[in-house]
Amino acid sequence: MNKAEEQIRKKSPVNIRNKKASFEYFFIETYTAGIVLTGTEIKSIRLGKASLVDTYCYVINGEMWVKGMSVSPYFYGSYNNHEMKRDRKLLLRRKEIARLESATKQTGYTIVPLLIFIDEKGRAKVDIALCKGKKEFDKRQTLKEKEDRREMDRAMKHY
Repeated sequence: MNKAEEQIRKKSPVNIRNKKASFEYFFIETYTAGIVLTGTEIKSIRLGKASLVDTYCYVINGEMWVKGMSVSPYFYGSYNNHEMKRDRKLLLRRKEIARLESATKQTGYTIVPLLIFIDEKGRAKVDIALCKGKKEFDKRQTLKEKEDRREMDRAMKHY
């Protein structure tokens, strides 16, 4: 990710993160994909009414889909409001989808959404990552590193 892309993510009014992903997985490669949305879904996302808890991506017939992404119904939507949890199509290049599909056929690898943001043109985008699952001792190591960083920060504030 270059500096321009990083700036877009920081300026975005919406940053919906999958906080658990960094604890559960090692990130190998990251990609940015568009999301195919219907009707009032984009309005709910702009209000920050979406969640990436327990989501994952899969490939069917050369198309990438995200499963488990929750977008709350739009408050002002009428009878044509959207379904809260449904599979949503992701927009990636064919080569990227093929690379991700072949990688996920290996055991221990999966594709996880990390972040939903709005780009400079007002479109909803999602950052996804090819991930390898952490073992129990890896998770303990991550918690230990986090605790050490926290203690160092506290020690620096006292001086």
